Amino acid sequence: MFSSASRAMSQVFEPQFRKIFFKMLGFTLAVLVVIWIALEGFVTGFVDLPYPWLSTALSILTGIGAIIGLGFLIAPVSALFAGLFQDEIADIVEARDYPSDPPGRAMAAFPSIILALKFTGIVIVGNLFALFLLLVPGINLVAFFLVNGYLLGREFFEFAATRFMSPEEARRLRKAKGVTVFMSGLVIAGLLAVPILNLVTPIFATIFMMHVFKRVQAGREV
Repeated sequence: MFSSASRAMSQVFEPQFRKIFFKMLGFTLAVLVVIWIALEGFVTGFVDLPYPWLSTALSILTGIGAIIGLGFLIAPVSALFAGLFQDEIADIVEARDYPSDPPGRAMAAFPSIILALKFTGIVIVGNLFALFLLLVPGINLVAFFLVNGYLLGREFFEFAATRFMSPEEARRLRKAKGVTVFMSGLVIAGLLAVPILNLVTPIFATIFMMHVFKRVQAGREV
């Protein structure tokens, strides 16, 4: 498992995946800039204060709040856009690392969107847990890894498996390999908990779970 994780992490920063990362980050930053402009416009247009210094103070506080809020949104928004490139990432992994194997099927548009939304929700929950870690390190640290380990492992393993089998078969295989999938999810959750690095979590998780699935499919130890 750790060899697959190490392999996936080294691949994240290779040119093919860097290109996807920068596209994903570009879309993300564009959305966040639009949100920032809209927020500033709302404050300027709808909040009328009697004194100029109050307007200045409100503008400063709005800017600080926007930076904090948008910083929190970077990971979930990037996760949403990452769903658009997930099959492209899987195609690169298959072509490079498993050229002799039959290629997988790209996910249809609607299921792909649903998967992206589900992962975005997971990232939001994970980031909320990460914020709570600042307050109660012990309990929330355990909860963060248990919840996200299960959800992330399930979603990314089933994505990889569904490229080669029906969704029902993918779920049965995931349940049969529950310990492996959960442990792999814990690895992904560990990366999700690290600020800045969590931006590459969707790309890493897709590459990593493709390797995990291939090893499970071949009957080898993960």
